[in-house]
Amino acid sequence: MTAATIVPTRLRFGLAALAIGAVSAFGSPAYARGPEGIADVAEKVIDAVVNISTSQTVEAKGGGSNTMPQLPPGSPFEEFFDDFFKNRKGPGGGSKGGDNSPPRKTNSLGSGFIIDTSGVVVTNNHVIADADEINVILNDGTKIKADLVGVDKKTDLAVLKFKPPKPLIAVKFGDSDKLRLGDWVVAIGNPFSLGGTVTAGIVSAKNRDISSGPYDSYIQTDAAINRGNSGGPLFNLEGDVIGVNTLIISPSGGSIGIGFAVPSKTVAGVVDQLRQFGELRRGWLGVRIQSVTDEIAESLNIKPARGALVAGVDDKGPAKPAGIEPGDVVVKFDGKDVKDPKDLSRVVADTAVGKEVDVIVIRKGEEQTKKVTLGRLQDPDKVQAAVKTDEPPPEKLVTQKALGLDLAVLNKDLRARYKIKDSVKGVVVTNVDATSDAAEKRLSAGDVIVEVAQEAVSSGEDIQKRIDQLKKDGKKSVLLLVSNGDGELRFVALSVQ
Repeated sequence: MTAATIVPTRLRFGLAALAIGAVSAFGSPAYARGPEGIADVAEKVIDAVVNISTSQTVEAKGGGSNTMPQLPPGSPFEEFFDDFFKNRKGPGGGSKGGDNSPPRKTNSLGSGFIIDTSGVVVTNNHVIADADEINVILNDGTKIKADLVGVDKKTDLAVLKFKPPKPLIAVKFGDSDKLRLGDWVVAIGNPFSLGGTVTAGIVSAKNRDISSGPYDSYIQTDAAINRGNSGGPLFNLEGDVIGVNTLIISPSGGSIGIGFAVPSKTVAGVVDQLRQFGELRRGWLGVRIQSVTDEIAESLNIKPARGALVAGVDDKGPAKPAGIEPGDVVVKFDGKDVKDPKDLSRVVADTAVGKEVDVIVIRKGEEQTKKVTLGRLQDPDKVQAAVKTDEPPPEKLVTQKALGLDLAVLNKDLRARYKIKDSVKGVVVTNVDATSDAAEKRLSAGDVIVEVAQEAVSSGEDIQKRIDQLKKDGKKSVLLLVSNGDGELRFVALSVQ
């Protein structure tokens, strides 16, 4: 069985005619009957949908003119050209003429749509990424050079600008939050270089997380989306854009009725910032978060399990002065419920920098409201310098067993052995019983237990006392705050039975 893959829907091609011929290999979903308004929608918006053509200079990988063109997977020409180019290679499988071929240009095609009659176009970032030249092709075939306004890699969106040669038709964003499962939608784009192609289907799912980025919340549709549809609009039956077609899941590269679009609510916010600033300015809370499992929820007296557990607080972030602490569980942010960490990441990113918001957290079983003024999310590639503190004096190594762990007080030798930063405080794990719950939860030698049941510990005896007390209180699990050698924190719940 061939595994299904997530495929960005930009089309790269060697020969346009071959890409067009490849379409016959793929079918489109058929429907017995659809809504009567589809033709009206298509007629209304078709001139606002454009094709995006890009070119890029790349190093030739040997062969020059003997290099086989890139064909869509499953193309009926693949086998023919495979044989053709093999027969043109010299002895030993190398191309005639050696590998010193000059750089060559490659082309790719995608889709986009006009949102302003001044010549503003929205598309996918992956459609224009690394392009040397970008052209917008209108529905009547007019080709115009476009400039890049800005991109957002995290949502895979880009904004282009071109000088209109004539009056344009523009489309507006609709409200993707009002979509219901089963609503009819219309996709228009440039699949396999067949510009102006209209397909229809329904909304199959909302808020779909396919782990392609930090802010995943896709609309899933069974409207036929193929290579070349990337960046094209997904319309509702009022002719408003409610999504940008971005990805498909397919074992072959062709549509099997599982396509994904970035919802218009996300797109509109990103586009506004790109037009205004040329970049994204996302809100920043300054916390590291993780999921609240059933075991963690039981340890923190939270019923039902929900929210985002704060595993660490940035010393220079907005959450610190607001009083948010590790162990807090964020359940509401700026009036919006937080069901899981993804919810919190999305809502924080979408909130304006500098805005004061109410953050409701659960601490030791009780709700508390914290007022936070959001900062701006910086480039994650920037590395912050580690905080230096005085080294503790050397201590004699004394180990103690608890929870299937061998535990020892941190000293200079153990810090050197496990590469633990001086700023990390707690009790180091020196061995893990392979049959224990701790091993199953992926604790390992070199991890440092910072807190037990939200109280700081400095020795194995401290940990044992906390465990004994929890057993007396009838608790089934104990919540540990664990650090790695670099100081990155996470919560782990272990059984005490």
